[in-house]
Amino acid sequence: MDARTTLPLPDTACDTAPRAEFLRGLRAAVPVMIGFIPFALVLGAQAAQKGLSALEVPLMTGLNFAGGSEFAAVELWTSPPHIALIVAITALVNSRHLLMGASLAPLLQHLPRRRVLPALFFMCDESWALGVADARRRALGFSLSYYLGVSAGLYTVWVLCTALGAIVGPLLGDIHAYGFDMAFPAVFLVLLRGMWQGIRAARPWLVSLVVAAGTYLLVPGAWYVASGALAGLTAAWLLAEDAA
Repeated sequence: MDARTTLPLPDTACDTAPRAEFLRGLRAAVPVMIGFIPFALVLGAQAAQKGLSALEVPLMTGLNFAGGSEFAAVELWTSPPHIALIVAITALVNSRHLLMGASLAPLLQHLPRRRVLPALFFMCDESWALGVADARRRALGFSLSYYLGVSAGLYTVWVLCTALGAIVGPLLGDIHAYGFDMAFPAVFLVLLRGMWQGIRAARPWLVSLVVAAGTYLLVPGAWYVASGALAGLTAAWLLAEDAA
């Protein structure tokens, strides 16, 4: 095989019909968008119970598009808020985005930064997973328009439904009683199935899971996010060295 065929193809090859690719991404994101709805309602309701208004909640979720850190921030919210603590925890929980961005770098290196950098604002676990899985399935490589379609759907549903949760949450009382918390784990299991490439490729994931779970049980706070990410990255590097 010609080595040139392994290189990322030009953006015009990956996005031959940007509108069609955008709509394809939007359609692919529908199941995840549905899974977002109950979890976003929970977040909005919790934020409202901490005193945030129906305007402040979508402002928070729209400017910081990362559900895990938003839940952490709401849990830590007081009046007046401890800003430094909330910023530190948010940075810690979102540290996994460093690894996600690094994994996207080889797929995006053929694209101009003026297009890539704004698109990365909308990167979350789900848009990253769907974009990478689609690139692995396709011979044409990473489709930025597909990724933007996924991101647009997820972002819109998340922001609107967190605002709705802030409005209706106080009327519903304890929203956890409805079992909405299980929506997000279910979404992640579906994404994991779509990216499954066999037990050998999943070994770094297993290492990350074990380390994160152990840290969660033994160390207070959100350190399990950073420890799990670093353990998975280290395992992937060591196992790659062994394979070489």
